[in-house]
Amino acid sequence: MNTVEQKGMYAEFPRSGKPHSRITHYCPGCGHGIINKLIAEACAEMGLQDRTVFVDPVGCGVFTYYYWDAAHISAAHGRAPAAATGVCRARPDAVTIAYQGDGDLGAIGFNNAFQAASRGERFGCIFVNNSHYGMTGGQMAPTTLEGEKTTTSPFGRDPAVAGYPLHVCEVFSQLKAPVYIARVSVADTKRIMQAKQAIRKVFEIERDGKGYALLEILAPCPTNFRMNAADAAKFCIDEMEKEYPLGVFRDETREVAPCPVPRAASCAELFAEKTAVPSPVEDASFAERRFKFAGYGGQGILSLGLCIAEAARLERRHTLWFPSYGPEQRGGSANCSVVVSGRTIGAPTVDHPDVLVCMNEPAYERFAGDVKQGGTIIVDETVPIKTPPPEGVNLVRWPAISLAEEFGVPKAANTMMLAAMKKLGVTGLSGENLEESLVASFKKKPELGEKNRELLRKAEARLK
Repeated sequence: MNTVEQKGMYAEFPRSGKPHSRITHYCPGCGHGIINKLIAEACAEMGLQDRTVFVDPVGCGVFTYYYWDAAHISAAHGRAPAAATGVCRARPDAVTIAYQGDGDLGAIGFNNAFQAASRGERFGCIFVNNSHYGMTGGQMAPTTLEGEKTTTSPFGRDPAVAGYPLHVCEVFSQLKAPVYIARVSVADTKRIMQAKQAIRKVFEIERDGKGYALLEILAPCPTNFRMNAADAAKFCIDEMEKEYPLGVFRDETREVAPCPVPRAASCAELFAEKTAVPSPVEDASFAERRFKFAGYGGQGILSLGLCIAEAARLERRHTLWFPSYGPEQRGGSANCSVVVSGRTIGAPTVDHPDVLVCMNEPAYERFAGDVKQGGTIIVDETVPIKTPPPEGVNLVRWPAISLAEEFGVPKAANTMMLAAMKKLGVTGLSGENLEESLVASFKKKPELGEKNRELLRKAEARLK
């Protein structure tokens, strides 16, 4: 396709790196080239180039940013609807268009697309269906026709093995939110003109902020059909349209008013407390401290880390808490990282902790070697120490589990560990705030908070 004078497209495509920078990367006869031209014309003729953000897919359409003279975002495979959701929410004034292929949308990205349509996100999806994975060699896709031969279905698609072709428009038509759903083709001149009007319709809907629109376009792929351009176009008309009939499945654009812009709650609102907590203050004199808490899920490891983070918050320090656990949160491995600083924190990860608290042997074996020189390891006395701690690291063995059992509250082993940290002074935080954060962690059962404060003090008295 020569595009020297084409509206909406760059006069040349130097970013492609090809010696002939006026020619696209599409194969001769490919439907993408026609669709790209129609989209560029609609965008330019409607005066929307400066407002339009295209979300580019993985697949044959990945390089549209070489061609369309507008803003672009490249999304991961199947994630164009997620990226488009972010764009239309962050920039409600933009005309947001996700451009996707049938492998990209119909397979790995189907749930992303379906859920975005169900929410009625304010973007348009232009979905190119050529019945296979075009860019990677013509493998079978969800849209491959029954009996159609591809590189991964050399004897033809067998529904007993691979299921039946996926009808995206028909599936999306069951949803309440979409404003416009249609299927067109670019297999001949008449169909191309119909496709152009449908593409303009999508742009109009997004220009006016009326909601989600899906336009499916049947497109020939001579290379992977293993046909010449004329026969590939005929295949679209004679075979693909039998499975995927053209037409408008829904058009509510006249009845629908512009959608209100969704308002997302800010982080401050999501985590708002009944009592306001002052913002952190910059204090260069407070050296950053990094903590790692590790053990079995169910030992209160994550809660212990939260107590330290909450105490730091009460002191107006910068703090971050970062949990990590497997699918077996109860009973499996669990750990969390906590960073406390007098300055803004760059990252929540803790690779080399100043303080390591271990409640079991796997935790010690995994993390003890990472503790910084001059740091402290507090480990339950039931943990066998087969490997000595690094040189210059203080090892404290503490009967957290047995003390909790002695006090009649076996689940309070994490409180016993907090007592050791408080008594040893390794947190850099005041004892009062450590106690208050412990009590606050039981806000749904305040009597348990006070009980744990009492246990904390009893345990401190045992630490020499």
